[in-house]
Amino acid sequence: MKRDRILDVGGSGSVGAMKNWRYIALHTAAAAAFIFLLQRYALNASLDSSLLWALTLGGCAAGLASAQSNR
Repeated sequence: MKRDRILDVGGSGSVGAMKNWRYIALHTAAAAAFIFLLQRYALNASLDSSLLWALTLGGCAAGLASAQSNR
């Protein structure tokens, strides 16, 4: 009973997939922005170093969000 209700809320088809992609993109952007601001302003790192870390950890966040949404 509980599982059926969860499946109904999640949707099916392309609508459910769009929600997953939106969640992954939001998670990626939030993680990249956070690490960029932390590196650039809190730790006084250079711009290229901050961008490299933001890109790296944004990619890791995308992978983690993708794994969680496919669970």
